[in-house]
Amino acid sequence: MSKPVVTIEYCPKCGWMLRSAYFAQELLTTFAEELGGVTLKPSETSGTFLISIDSKLIFDRKTESRFPETKELKQLVRDISCPGKSLGHSDK
Repeated sequence: MSKPVVTIEYCPKCGWMLRSAYFAQELLTTFAEELGGVTLKPSETSGTFLISIDSKLIFDRKTESRFPETKELKQLVRDISCPGKSLGHSDK
């Protein structure tokens, strides 16, 4: 069974590459054994910030009118990729 891959699609014109890279680092650190990777994908559409796992959308900045909190993002990824994993302080 292949490991899930997270894709973070972001708007480079909005300056969201560093935020995307930070989220990628957090996910790769937390889910080192569970994820097959994190892909950063620059978007052609202005204002885009989407996070998906194996093409399944889990967070859309436009729909939520905000960016995800790091804790929230980890919980979303965990719930799909490895539901039994404890996130320690991020679970509280």
